[in-house]
Amino acid sequence: MTGTGIERVLELRAIRAELGGRPVLRGVDVTVGRGEVVALLGANGSGKSTAVRTAIGQVPALSGAVELFGTPLKSFRAWSRVGYVPQRTSAAGGVPVTVTEVVSSGRLSRTRFGLFRKSDREAVRRALELVGMADRAGDSVTALSGGQHQRVLIARALAADPELLIMDEPMAGVDLASQEVLAATLREQVAGGASVLLVLHELGPLEPLIDRAVVLRDGCVLHDGPPPKAVGQHALPGHDHVHPHAPEGAGPSRTGLLS
Repeated sequence: MTGTGIERVLELRAIRAELGGRPVLRGVDVTVGRGEVVALLGANGSGKSTAVRTAIGQVPALSGAVELFGTPLKSFRAWSRVGYVPQRTSAAGGVPVTVTEVVSSGRLSRTRFGLFRKSDREAVRRALELVGMADRAGDSVTALSGGQHQRVLIARALAADPELLIMDEPMAGVDLASQEVLAATLREQVAGGASVLLVLHELGPLEPLIDRAVVLRDGCVLHDGPPPKAVGQHALPGHDHVHPHAPEGAGPSRTGLLS
């Protein structure tokens, strides 16, 4: 558990939430301390993606409390402090925009009236360099591979220089080269003082970065502490692919290590 002396940049307390009228979170507690890297693990339908979506207000909590940097979610406005990377999806929804345009959209919260200054353009360029996509800056996102799409989404989140990164299955379906780029990128962000919450199917190359693991099962916290050794060696059963209009875990549940 996060120590009492550590500043909590994210706190979910006794969160209950539903999707499509079905209970998904049943009193979940999740905290992320300043400079901490927390992995959210669990089988398909355990509530991982719903938890992070509740943390940023995409899914309303039926009860409980969410705080970001000590501020209740309903009062929180400093969204430039939070970078969110959703589950793997098209970086622009099929719209033929450039890589730079997508990443620049992540910087808007730092601009004044949407006008980009030199510092904003530099931040976008730096984010592209961090994920190894600077050479594709002028390309249409429709020409990118799945792994490159994911890198662009990560760069978009990094463009605002967030203090807290929330990433939902950033490794899912991504090639090894992109996984290694992501691991290197996160190492640099953590070294700079960022806090990270990761929904993961398996730890993979991110394992050395993980300070603490929160394991969910059936919408409840099963474990909060050091990453389970078995999880570090094997892929978790199940995979939370939540679609905008489909309840999490709508498919058949699987059994295994954490079920």
